[in-house]
Amino acid sequence: MKTSLIGGRVISPTRCFSGGLVWEDGKILSLLGEREAPPDGEVIDAHGLYIAPGLIDIHTHGAGGADFMDDSPDAYATALSTHLRHGVTGLMPATVAETTRRLKQAIARYESAARDADPCLPALLGLHLEGPYLSPDQCGAQQPDLMRPPDMDEVVSLLQCGPGIKRWSIAPELPGALALGRYLHARGIVASIAHSQADFGVAAAACDAGFTLVTHFYSGMTGVRRVNAYRAEGLVESVFLLDDLSVEVIADGRHLPASLLKLIYKQKGGSRMCLVTDSMRAAGMEEGPSVLGPAGNGLPVIVEDGVAKLPDRSSFAGSVATADRLLRVSVGADIPLAEAVKMATLTPARIIGADGRKGSLAVGKDADVILFDDDIHIRAVYIGGRCVVDGCGHRS
Repeated sequence: MKTSLIGGRVISPTRCFSGGLVWEDGKILSLLGEREAPPDGEVIDAHGLYIAPGLIDIHTHGAGGADFMDDSPDAYATALSTHLRHGVTGLMPATVAETTRRLKQAIARYESAARDADPCLPALLGLHLEGPYLSPDQCGAQQPDLMRPPDMDEVVSLLQCGPGIKRWSIAPELPGALALGRYLHARGIVASIAHSQADFGVAAAACDAGFTLVTHFYSGMTGVRRVNAYRAEGLVESVFLLDDLSVEVIADGRHLPASLLKLIYKQKGGSRMCLVTDSMRAAGMEEGPSVLGPAGNGLPVIVEDGVAKLPDRSSFAGSVATADRLLRVSVGADIPLAEAVKMATLTPARIIGADGRKGSLAVGKDADVILFDDDIHIRAVYIGGRCVVDGCGHRS
């Protein structure tokens, strides 16, 4: 049976217009103009609400008190359910730097969750390994003793654990990292620059080696600095110069001020700037003590002022943002709403190669749709055309 959403304000990648859309069997059939009558079937009035694609978060470690590396059968369902309530219909779970054994366990948990996927929860779009091939000099809240240069025997053994690894964050200046980038690129795995001391020469070489993305831009990387009285570019400036690199940004209102969000948008545009939560388990929870990484083996943190911090307050320790908050912060930084939505939907879908079926309200794509109000609070979520969050924000 056809289902029509009418009377709303539809957000496409380029504009916002009054109207609606029609779907059937989980796929979008058509978009409706303001005065077009819907076809026969169920009709849902979205008057006063925005109609947008479901949000896609390609960097999250957890939410709702659960981490994707937890050794718990309920961790995935708990984190996914929390993200769902905030408009996410597809996501990419992330690991942290860990031992080979624990990484293999995390991969196995992802593969199990993907096999038994609940169609009423956000789609699992691939596993993101953040490390362990990162620079200890830019460790942030990750544990430096677990960071190491690439080991191809380890890489092969991890990839043999299952087909789910779709992204790997690496410091490209480490020995063997550029060769690893080429290896991953040839296998369709996104290679991303992260926790890095790279300068322009290394960043440019990384682009040539197949790196296409920069993980949590501005965090865990160098900026312009003095070297023997001369100014030298850091990774931040290098990324601005390299047009082919896309960037993901933690637009939680804490990691970056509005001025830097504007600068990134001005330089990269909505097609190269992707909004991510980089959320840890405390996303969607009350503030207080928490843990970054797997329960029982993670890093103690404190959540306060809307962000997670190391206990000594020397560094942020991941975000507690939800995806709808990213939109509110971006719009508050004078980024147009349609562009902010694109940066949380079509741009991340394109980065991971899922834009053929997700990321925009286009004919033939999955009917993953959200409704939100003028304050960007989620009012309803549809996955494959099925209402999974009703107008009050509860699973139906």
